[in-house]
Amino acid sequence: MKLNRLALLLLFCWANIAQAQEVNFSYFDELLPIEERAEILVSQMTLEEKINQLISSAPAIPRLDVPAYDWWNEALHGIARNGKATIFPQGIGMAATFDTTLVFEVADAISTEARAKFKISQAMGNTSKYAGLTFWTPNVNIFRDPRWGRGQETYGEDPYLTSRIGLSFVKGLQGDDDKILKTAACAKHFAVHSGPESQRHTFDARPTQKDLYETYLPAFETLVVEGKVEGVMGAYNAVFGVPSCASTFLLDDVLRKDWGFDGYVTSDCGAINGMFYKMKYVDSAPKAAATGLNEGVNLNCGRTYLKLAKAVEQGLITEETIHQRAVQLFKTRFRLGMFNKDNAHPYYNVAKENIHSPEHVELARKAAQKSIVLLKNKNNVLPLPKDIKVPYVTGPFANSADMLMGSYYGISPNLVTILEGIADKVSLGTSLNYRSGALPFQKNINPKNWAPKVAAESDVTICVVGITADMEGEEVDAIASENIGDRKDLKLPENQLNYVKEIIESKKGPLVLVVASGSPVSLEGIEEHCDAILHIWYPGEQGGNAVADILFGDVSPSGKLPITFPKSIAQLPSYDDYSMKGRTYKFMKEEPLFPFGFGLTYTDFAFENLQLSSSTLKQKDNLELSFTVSNTGKVDSEDVVQLYISPKNQEELTPQYILQGFQRIALKAGETKEYTFELSSDNFKLFNDKGEKEWVRGEYDISISNALPSERSEALGAAKPLVKTVKLVGKKSSK
Repeated sequence: MKLNRLALLLLFCWANIAQAQEVNFSYFDELLPIEERAEILVSQMTLEEKINQLISSAPAIPRLDVPAYDWWNEALHGIARNGKATIFPQGIGMAATFDTTLVFEVADAISTEARAKFKISQAMGNTSKYAGLTFWTPNVNIFRDPRWGRGQETYGEDPYLTSRIGLSFVKGLQGDDDKILKTAACAKHFAVHSGPESQRHTFDARPTQKDLYETYLPAFETLVVEGKVEGVMGAYNAVFGVPSCASTFLLDDVLRKDWGFDGYVTSDCGAINGMFYKMKYVDSAPKAAATGLNEGVNLNCGRTYLKLAKAVEQGLITEETIHQRAVQLFKTRFRLGMFNKDNAHPYYNVAKENIHSPEHVELARKAAQKSIVLLKNKNNVLPLPKDIKVPYVTGPFANSADMLMGSYYGISPNLVTILEGIADKVSLGTSLNYRSGALPFQKNINPKNWAPKVAAESDVTICVVGITADMEGEEVDAIASENIGDRKDLKLPENQLNYVKEIIESKKGPLVLVVASGSPVSLEGIEEHCDAILHIWYPGEQGGNAVADILFGDVSPSGKLPITFPKSIAQLPSYDDYSMKGRTYKFMKEEPLFPFGFGLTYTDFAFENLQLSSSTLKQKDNLELSFTVSNTGKVDSEDVVQLYISPKNQEELTPQYILQGFQRIALKAGETKEYTFELSSDNFKLFNDKGEKEWVRGEYDISISNALPSERSEALGAAKPLVKTVKLVGKKSSK
């Protein structure tokens, strides 16, 4: 018996040695095509090993030299949840810059820091969540309703703006090489996903085909087709009765067949299990796992895919499908250079000095400056003189570092609050005073409060109010929200509103209201009493310096609203209605508090001499536009030129305006320059009831201005728009 056992042991050892010797390590050869390398590697895995690689926390396979890797990483406005990193303005703030070049620079800086951090993490054996290179960013859902708590992560309400900003962000993250990746971006949440947060795991979105293709899908299409985005995240909710992560229509028909997607699809976290546990779409976890994988979800953020072995036994899925999905995931890891010999990858040797470098900190300040929107400036009260004698800074967020960060943030040792920024800006002889004055989300406990009375002794009162990611955000993070992360209305919290009213009663000098939020804030009842209003979003680590730069005139404000600010929720349709009727600047009939695209500067711009290359347009023709812009004031400034198309034949669901171009410009005081746009005939096509682009003959106005070309924009101080009409002729057709 002892000899037999010894023989068996020797046989077992010999088999393992033989197996180890037979491993084909040629997948480390970076000269081979990536598809071939991925196939060589995955083909040598057991079924269990392949299944384990399909979950977000993928374990190591030592015999194949495959290290552990966690796919879950975040970088909405800087590397998030992974230690020291530069914190840039939140996504909605970056959209407010209307600056695609700047957004690319921000994303490029983020990916540079990511590469440096990844190298250090790998050297110390840290393969934990948030320490990798596959970022689940950007969020290109449409901010269709301002009550959505996660709208701050997005690029606003307009599909075109979202597409262009999102595209720049993807290019900055991924680099400019077709075969290798600096980091891997991921477009989320696919698709038709924008709250309510309390229903996101069970909601069934049923948009019209027109709304789907006109509003909800364009940004995803741009990121896939133009940006070659490496990843797409399926949403929690259902679309047309089918969970997004089980949708043949979304994941196969649209994403892969129509758009030619060749990247990986990940579920949102827990979404695969949610098909069974929350939606009751299937009646078991193995069926949920098989459904997700069969429909094209390569990666499970969660652990439900560990039930795939049972699914194979039950005949719900084939081993070949598991193999194919795993190969796709490893193609991404190969593109990132994770299996190159001697770490031979152009982005590998990024120095640690790039992490939170002075250049990146300065870029964060620049981005924050350009994101700030000046909504009101009565009698040009701003900019303030730096030698002002007695300024008063107050409000619950005047000295708040939390307010700067928004959701999905990194850690910075250099958070500059607004109070700190102002203190560093004014004269050393200035008697700067500060009191918080109000608790942010509840009534003051002590009924006695001297803070509003200080306004009676001050030359100017700068009151910083708003909300934070504690009040609006993801369902599991917004701990101060009574509405599971969403907003129940658009007002300031009541205690802040009452405090501002007290200041209005007491103030001697002008009142400058600084509002922080990731969404529109209604200012009914106080707007008319404020002399100046700045909306600063969640401006990132340099927010305090950027606000001070604007307040005291080192920089002229130039941000624009990427979302309409309604007067109140009374102007909005029901929150859970995904129809675009009555929503956004395109379809909203009521006059807003502040229109989309609006934002003042410290100077005046005049638009003149709009010329069109033709007054008629046939299909496949291009239209060239030229015009001049003059800075007629006394301050050098940047601004954003916006081009809108307006069909004159206005049916009920025809957009009133369609943004089809924008340019950030810079003009010195007194300077005039000529600018151009070129439009293709495709820019004029409208979406029909089937969701198809259609050539609709008739007259279309083309408007050029620095805000939405509406009466409300002009009344608030935007430039008078240039308007010319072009006539579409030729046969009706659809695409």
